[in-house]
This record gives sequence, structure tokens and C-alpha cells, in this order.
Amino acid sequence: MSVRILALVGSLRTGSTNRQLAEAAVKHAPDGVDIELYEGLADVPFYNEDIDTEASLPAGAVSLRAAADRAGAFLLFSPEYNGTIPATLKNAIDWLSRPYGGGALSGKPVAVVGTAFGRYGGVWAQDDARKAAGIAGGAVLEDVKLSIPGSLTRFADTHPADDAEVVTELTEVIRRLTAHAVAPTA
Repeated sequence: MSVRILALVGSLRTGSTNRQLAEAAVKHAPDGVDIELYEGLADVPFYNEDIDTEASLPAGAVSLRAAADRAGAFLLFSPEYNGTIPATLKNAIDWLSRPYGGGALSGKPVAVVGTAFGRYGGVWAQDDARKAAGIAGGAVLEDVKLSIPGSLTRFADTHPADDAEVVTELTEVIRRLTAHAVAPTA
């Protein structure tokens, strides 16, 4: 049985270097590891308890929660927007945190990685993503990190999937995350 990891990318931009980093993870996932790059975050409305009911649950939230239920672990890719986590990624964490104590993140391992233009690679945003995922019930792997600085120049001519150093480091993140994966609930 393979390990299923759900990858959530905080940037919706097609050419996002964090999306490219997630594509590299999918491409270089070890045998026995299936990484699903979730494509529907743009379709998930901002979290609102008024619509988080059986009668009015938005299709985007249903799809996200179903994908999360099938996952044994989560790999979050966070760029840094104004020094913190992008709203898209935070919104996904909010939807996956509910119902309180039993959300799709609850008890499942979470690793956070990313790249940003600045010289620290988005560490503030990634730290905020770890904090939010942990409060939401995820089992955050605090020591599994990858922050790649200078994204716009480093990946201007080379896709992360073709950068040997990035592939080595990303593969190690996946290996360590996989070691903590749990059996999916669905």
C-alpha cells in the first residue's frame, strides 16, 4: 500500500515557484509514495461557520476535505506574502480544522516547505503555516524544513525539478514525512 500525501500550495499563480517546487515533489516522490497536488484551492470560499453546515457546504470545501481524508500526511508549500502565510493556504487550514477536534488535519503529520524571493526563503510564512496547522490539529514535524531563498533568480532558468540540490533536499523532506504518515480515513 502506498503512502498518500496531499500537497497544498499557497500561491494560485500558474508560474509560482512554490507550485514548481510542489511539481518537483510529485515528480521525484519515491516509490510507494503518491503525492497529490491539490488543484482546487481557488474554488474554496473563505471559511465561514454559517456555510459550514450539511445543508450549505460549498462544493470546493467538500472536495478539499475529501482529498484530505484520503491523505496520510500533508506537505504545505508556502510563499511569503507581506511577511506571513498567504490567505489561500490559511483558508485551507481553516476548512481542514473543522469540525473542531475531528478535522481532516487532526493527528496527521504535516511538513511545511517553500521558496521566496527574499534571502531567508519565506521562513516567517512557513513558521506561521506550521503554527496554524498545529493549532488546527495537525502533527507538525517542526524539524522537517526546507526554505529556499532567491526564488526568482534561482529558478529563472531552471525548474526546481531539475535542480539537483533542491531535489535532494525535497526528497529527504518527503522521506521524513512519509515515515510519519498515517493510514487515511477514507
